[in-house]
Amino acid sequence: MTSSTSSVTPIDSYLFGPWAIVTGASSGIGKEFARQLAASGLHVVLVARRLSMLEELGGRLASEFGVQYRTVGVDLSDEHFLSKLDEATHDLDIGLVVSNAGAWMIGDFLTTDANALQQSLHLNVNAHVEMAHHFGQRLAQRRRGGLLLTASTAGLQGIPFSAEYAAAKAYVLTLGEGLHSELQRKGVHVTVLLPGATDTPMLAASGFDLPAMLKPMSTEQCVAEGLAALKVNRATHIAGRMNRMLAASMPRRLATRMYGSMSAQVLAKQSGEANVAKRPA
Repeated sequence: MTSSTSSVTPIDSYLFGPWAIVTGASSGIGKEFARQLAASGLHVVLVARRLSMLEELGGRLASEFGVQYRTVGVDLSDEHFLSKLDEATHDLDIGLVVSNAGAWMIGDFLTTDANALQQSLHLNVNAHVEMAHHFGQRLAQRRRGGLLLTASTAGLQGIPFSAEYAAAKAYVLTLGEGLHSELQRKGVHVTVLLPGATDTPMLAASGFDLPAMLKPMSTEQCVAEGLAALKVNRATHIAGRMNRMLAASMPRRLATRMYGSMSAQVLAKQSGEANVAKRPA
């Protein structure tokens, strides 16, 4: 983790503080959200499954930026996650909620295990709804604060072999658009951030072979753009100029075909690797 603040978007610690919750904070975009918020002087509640990684991150943020932190080791795909998170934060003045946790599942829809689909929906949809509903009430009571939902450009169209993931991100997008209008009357900023390809462990693990025009952006830039959009209370923001250009100019049917082809290539690659692994030595 770098101590550079060149890619940090500072935000108002009175409006969005003193405490911020970040889910999916152990790596990738969530980890960078925690860094940039701490750089603005906000205390952070770090939420993810991997508690040891959260503790390490919290210690670094406390040392570098002089903020306080709490860690909550919880699986957001668990239907009872909210009670544990509420217990850990009920005494804190939460001014910002970054609902960022998510997971990408690539596969043939009809042959994917039904339980795996349900678990993915709990994480990629239900967790965002429960976070927004529970903490939205607390933000509305204080008449200031922010809610940032991380969706994806995958939610701008259907994607074959990532059908459930794309549909989940479309849900998060439209949820946030509606809440933006509702909660602005209560002094609460709501922004949906739509990252495209971003240099995260999730992208690396996916096996996607991206075209040159979709070169992954840094987590620093992605988060800085998201926080800048939140500051001015923009309802949605697609991170990255090229991603915005593609979203504006590419017909949905063409985007579906392109991203579906990329997903199919990943599946073919995974199938080939699995067959190789099964061959006797």
